[in-house]
Amino acid sequence: MVKDMRDTPFYWSHGHESAPLLFCMHGIGSCADAFLSQRDLADDLGYRLVAWDAPGYRYSADPPEDPGIDGWADAASALIRMLGYQTATVLGVSWGGVIATRLTLRNPDLVRALVLADSSVGSGTNVKQAEAMRNRASSLTELGAAVFAQQRSPLLVAENTSPSIVADVEQYFASSVRMPSYQWACNSMADTDHRDSLSSISVPTLVICGEEDRVTPPKLSAELQEGIPNATLAHVKDAGHLANQERPEAFNNKVSEFAQSLA
Repeated sequence: MVKDMRDTPFYWSHGHESAPLLFCMHGIGSCADAFLSQRDLADDLGYRLVAWDAPGYRYSADPPEDPGIDGWADAASALIRMLGYQTATVLGVSWGGVIATRLTLRNPDLVRALVLADSSVGSGTNVKQAEAMRNRASSLTELGAAVFAQQRSPLLVAENTSPSIVADVEQYFASSVRMPSYQWACNSMADTDHRDSLSSISVPTLVICGEEDRVTPPKLSAELQEGIPNATLAHVKDAGHLANQERPEAFNNKVSEFAQSLA
């Protein structure tokens, strides 16, 4: 079932509306369809999966101004509540994981459990890294979405990832990003450093990453796991930055084990 309502981010839904919610947020160069392979995970758990196009991405309207990481987190929490839920398991990939972390910090009662996939504390940990993130959007303007996606997509996956998955990654990227929202998303990463806030996260948390992630290497996932009390760390073999798309069965199994341990 697809919903696309005015002033509401686009999302698609899989599963019964009365089931517990698994809310999924994509990375900075992607869209809701990055989670199509997690429909099996939702079925296995008996959850309803909802995946959004973040405001300013693909089918969702542009924000009226730069929302910052708080704005995207608040848009996500508003959508969860609009769907009628008081709690949700929140899964975020990369930038989506940074949004998920901020959502949890701002709305701890709304998040039942947190899954941070191939993510980080943000790009604001040093000036050089923050500046590189802000400048990334210039390539979108210079090259156009199609060429930018073609150049960047191979970096997002492991070297042995199947060509069909690489093609999906490239297509999602090219069809989803646009200015100024991509610049704003890059800014939100550059402005964020969650290191000093992680200790206040009290919800059960799984940190999961591809062993071959070249964008947010496993050491950045380890930093999240070490900073969040009682968080669990898992690795997905033969996967890069988009483990949920590259190795969905292995990824889903690890998330399923985590979710079932909460029952």
